[in-house]
Amino acid sequence: MFGRQSANGGGRGPQFPSIPRRRMELTRSYAPDWILVIVITGCFYFLDSIHGYWREFSLTEPSIQHTFTEKERVPNWMLGVLALVLPAVLMPVINAMTIRSWWDWHNSWLGLLLSLSLTAVLTQTVKVTVGRPRPDLIARCQPKQGSQDTSPYGLVTASICTQTDMSKLKDGFRSFWSGHSSLSFAGLGFLSWYLAGKLRVFDRKGHTFKSFLAIAPLTGAMLVAISRTMDYRHHWHDVLVGSTVGLLLSFFAYHQYYPSLASSYSHSPFSPRIYPDELRIHRHAPSSVPLIGGYMDHTPDVEGGSGYDHEREGPVPPVTVPRDAGSEPVPLHHIGQQ
Repeated sequence: MFGRQSANGGGRGPQFPSIPRRRMELTRSYAPDWILVIVITGCFYFLDSIHGYWREFSLTEPSIQHTFTEKERVPNWMLGVLALVLPAVLMPVINAMTIRSWWDWHNSWLGLLLSLSLTAVLTQTVKVTVGRPRPDLIARCQPKQGSQDTSPYGLVTASICTQTDMSKLKDGFRSFWSGHSSLSFAGLGFLSWYLAGKLRVFDRKGHTFKSFLAIAPLTGAMLVAISRTMDYRHHWHDVLVGSTVGLLLSFFAYHQYYPSLASSYSHSPFSPRIYPDELRIHRHAPSSVPLIGGYMDHTPDVEGGSGYDHEREGPVPPVTVPRDAGSEPVPLHHIGQQ
């Protein structure tokens, strides 16, 4: 797709990367990101296997005397479907209905995994270090007959428990903060930001229907969070903090790959980070066709264009690259994916 052309039309100018080479550059640049989110996810399962800290508790504390719910309203497998599978399926569909970009597909999945992996590891780290008793701890513990709070402070340890299922007892000290709440908001929250960007909800024109669509995933996450108090798995504080953390991390992850929702270009992902190096060749290529599309938050060193200006928001200006006769302009976020 990219050929050679001289400044006067008869010589030979700089050679631009071919599509296969472009793909290889993109792979080398973003493979570490994919590997890292997978490694971070593995850390979550490692943290889940350790013993962790178990706090002292009182046998007369009403907040931990609730019934142990055998069948949860949202079990772990369903949480995985809602927080991971559902957004991963819906975002390519939304992509196909809007900008139809392979690069957007890549960024949406990578951003989703970043949101979930960060939330999972941070949540599990806090759980195993805080060691807060769940509302159903005493039912899990099954204290020895005749057990009483010790004096003078009225607290006991897990040594009074007769529970033989150690995984069940260990999980009883992982109330803060709620993992279901944080992960549901991390996954469905990312989907909500994605929808808001694609629908351009914040374009200052007012869209009631679009607003309802964008907020729908957050409603689902909220119901998942509420179910944790209904099953007596968490105190309300655990759910509130977990939901807040998940939503904030989804917002953070989303903006690693997409511009502000208030931007006129909120529907487009950021350009590939290897883009500027290729633009630098442009200064030596006066005979050309436009390279269309993309959105950058940095300024490439090229003649005739300043990229994205933080003070004056805007798209990447038309940039030109040499081509062979008959070739077509290539959208920036499609390069290497055709």
